[in-house]
Amino acid sequence: MPRIAVNDIHLYYELHGPEDGEVIVLSNGIMMSTASWFYQTAELAKHFRVLLYDCRGMWQSDHPEGPFSMELHADDLAGLLDALEIEKAHIAGISYGAEISLVFALRYPEKTRSLIVIDGVSEVPLLLKLQSRPWKLAGERNDAELLFDTSVFLNFGEEYLNKNEELLPMSRANFARLNLTSFTKLMDSFTAYNITDQLKRISSPTLIVAGEEDPIKGPKMAQMMVDHIPQAEYVVVPGAGHALCLDKPGPLNTLLLGFALKHSNQAQPL
Repeated sequence: MPRIAVNDIHLYYELHGPEDGEVIVLSNGIMMSTASWFYQTAELAKHFRVLLYDCRGMWQSDHPEGPFSMELHADDLAGLLDALEIEKAHIAGISYGAEISLVFALRYPEKTRSLIVIDGVSEVPLLLKLQSRPWKLAGERNDAELLFDTSVFLNFGEEYLNKNEELLPMSRANFARLNLTSFTKLMDSFTAYNITDQLKRISSPTLIVAGEEDPIKGPKMAQMMVDHIPQAEYVVVPGAGHALCLDKPGPLNTLLLGFALKHSNQAQPL
């Protein structure tokens, strides 16, 4: 289990793909693990060095005392890149990981080759705070069943759920492995987050991706970021819910590869 010391904690990480390839970082959503990027890793690793990791408070990384913040996560990611001797990378993330990626691009533009924001937001409006409040309550009550039941129908589109109903018991069982004390602190970090007024400072080539049927952080919130980030590109994936990397992996893989290759130092054939 590869772990490395970063900012007085240890982060779990994985590297896939050619050792001499440009690096693309994939940051997890709040209920995700590195395994959730299965469909992306297999394709991206044909062209890039893929860096997966758990941020502090997630899964196989440390769960330290004290509050978390997006800024702290971004500093941790910068420390991880430094520890792995990676000077610059394509920075991508989904949901909570998208917010980490946005803050990273603001704090470390010199380390950001390109930025890919998948189903993320730049602030947390009242509706989203109310929508996610049951998740915070589930964490505070250490109730993994409640967390699953209040999130699964929001994370996935109807088509995905109907096609994958047999996988739901396994997903429910995985939720029982979450550290809900840390999850609660991740939720606090999320609800305190607001960087909309800083987005105009993002200088990296940026792609915003939203699921058409994402009821949590959908096209309306994505458009806000597009309106504020200079020359940001924007794609809405038809029929996709919030967990786009699992819901519609084919279209997302195409977007990730196309955008990263476009902003790569070396042209690579698909």
